Amino acid sequence: MIVIPAIDLKEGKCVRLEQGLMDKDTVFNDNPAAQAKAWQDQGAELLHIVDLDGAFAGEPKNRAAIEAILKAITIPSQLGGGIRDIATIDAYLSLGLSRVIIGTAAQRNPELVREACARFPGRIVVGIDARNGMVAVQGWAEVTDVTAVDLAKKFEGFGVSAIIYTDISRDGMLQGPNLEATKALAEAISIPVIASGGVSSLQDIENLMAIESSGVTGVITGKAVYTGAIRLAEAVALTRKGR
Repeated sequence: MIVIPAIDLKEGKCVRLEQGLMDKDTVFNDNPAAQAKAWQDQGAELLHIVDLDGAFAGEPKNRAAIEAILKAITIPSQLGGGIRDIATIDAYLSLGLSRVIIGTAAQRNPELVREACARFPGRIVVGIDARNGMVAVQGWAEVTDVTAVDLAKKFEGFGVSAIIYTDISRDGMLQGPNLEATKALAEAISIPVIASGGVSSLQDIENLMAIESSGVTGVITGKAVYTGAIRLAEAVALTRKGR
């Protein structure tokens, strides 16, 4: 399992939200590139970037900040937020991103995922965000009547590299990840699952490592590493021991 620090971009700055609410944001750094370099220096093996403005607008909104991040680091990176078509995927991958994350569009148009996987093998991740087990889209502003497990099963055989599963009620709240739901999703599919939302301590990471055999291959952490509740270097060392 690997620990993946997050950079969430709003108006060109690094922020963290509570439960995905744009009006409940805290700015942690107004220099995303410097923050990305700091995470790399602390041992990060992969960087997770989210264009929050793009997620709500349905189109890319923080390109300048994303380009600056990519120039500042040498580790792989993945990006989600506002990615709704092949042209956007192609443009982002051409910038130097390793992988792109399809979220809202995956729920609304699974065929886009199939086409993207065929055109860009090994570089497509699906983001599934759920509130009480039901998939939420459009920057989490809209909850659907589809369960996370049912949606994930649609992508079996497409060639998706990973599914990022976020429990919205836990995100940014430092209350621990939803282990039960994460484990159930990972066991229901053959695609690797990356856990996201609520990680607040090294113990939370250890708890996720305990269900790694179910197919949980990574964990994204945001607020906890920004506040110091988790020291990224210690978390990376912990997961490396388990390999």
